[in-house]
Amino acid sequence: MMRLDTRDPGFAVAFETLLDTARETTARVDAAVAEIVAAVRREGDAALLHLTARFDGWQPADAAVLRVTEAEIATATAGIEPSLLAALDLAAERIERFHRAQMPHDLEVPDPAGLTLGMRWTALDAVGLYVPGGKAAYPSSVLMNALPARVAGVGRIAMVVPTPGGQLNPLVLAAARRAGVTEVYRLGGAQAVAALAWGTASIAPVDRIVGPGNAYVAEAKRQVFGRVGIDSIAGPSEVVVLADATNDPRHVAVDLLAQAEHDESAQAILVTDDAGFAAAVVAAVEAELTTLPRGAIAGESWRRHGAVILVRDWEEAYALTSRLAPEHLQLMLPEPRAAMAKVRHAGACFLGRYCPEAIGDYVAGPNHVLPTGRTARFASGLSVFDFLKRTTWVEASQAGLDVVGPAAVALAEAEGLQAHGRSVALRLGQG
Repeated sequence: MMRLDTRDPGFAVAFETLLDTARETTARVDAAVAEIVAAVRREGDAALLHLTARFDGWQPADAAVLRVTEAEIATATAGIEPSLLAALDLAAERIERFHRAQMPHDLEVPDPAGLTLGMRWTALDAVGLYVPGGKAAYPSSVLMNALPARVAGVGRIAMVVPTPGGQLNPLVLAAARRAGVTEVYRLGGAQAVAALAWGTASIAPVDRIVGPGNAYVAEAKRQVFGRVGIDSIAGPSEVVVLADATNDPRHVAVDLLAQAEHDESAQAILVTDDAGFAAAVVAAVEAELTTLPRGAIAGESWRRHGAVILVRDWEEAYALTSRLAPEHLQLMLPEPRAAMAKVRHAGACFLGRYCPEAIGDYVAGPNHVLPTGRTARFASGLSVFDFLKRTTWVEASQAGLDVVGPAAVALAEAEGLQAHGRSVALRLGQG
């Protein structure tokens, strides 16, 4: 775990090292993923059956078995505790409400020249949703990815989820049903991404693929981009917590570990202006690690990638945080809204000591699919806009064309595009 102090002469170099250290790279899996994608394109369902047996440890009898039936979903979800289903429904209602509020309106603007200019929004026809199913199952990811697509009006939502040993997670299936997923496949890894992008005899292709996964999934999304759209190349999870000494050290410690327990490549960073408080948080982290079921994973993440940054003042903290551009930012300060206004880059912000990031993972409402690896400098979290596209339109009368047309002719001729200019000129009675 790195300990940095902005007063130290070597801080600038140490901070750059923190910024530039890659916690996970997909370079080592490029060739392997390319082979998998090529096999799926070449062999279709046969490749999916072979790769499922190889990576998930079970042999489907045929391609039809890959699709989960409605009867299977009903059977798998029948035994879920009602209280857990109620929690899932509460989360879904809140997520759906927030994303419905994002829906944009079409635009129509008459202009002084007499033209009418417009923009319309339409939903994608089909999207693919990748749900992780390796080290843990994430029904929350199903809700966060599928509900914005449904709110946007996407007609077909196909979900793929790896099933080690052929086993399905009942709550993941319940989330899929609640979120309006139309197809579910027992399929994971790069082969699932390739199937969604290129299609096979049993799985129709989609227009966009969303959802997090491991290095193979991330690299597969990179390789199929262009054939389909993707949400992002997601990396390991991360959180930056800005906290002063008025906070409970244990609360901050658990908030840090809530990210660290995702996987060994996750990153948790504390920024504070109080050395004694920093020491108390570090001690609390070590104590909590001894009691967490995923303590080994969280401990490895904390030791390899965790950091504590001691700053002179909060203005310095805000500037450093903007450079970190974290996926998640907790502002455990007396005036968190004022602090948020001074941090330019973060995927999502959680304001005050009573708003841990984990509330955003499940029930707050805004999406938990967020930009990682400092990409919050230029990217945003998942929203309904990821499932919509814009089409602009122009309507012109003869009178309107008479006003703007001569300028178009002049510009086309200046660019040496004579047919462009002529297509306008002819309508102006020229030539």
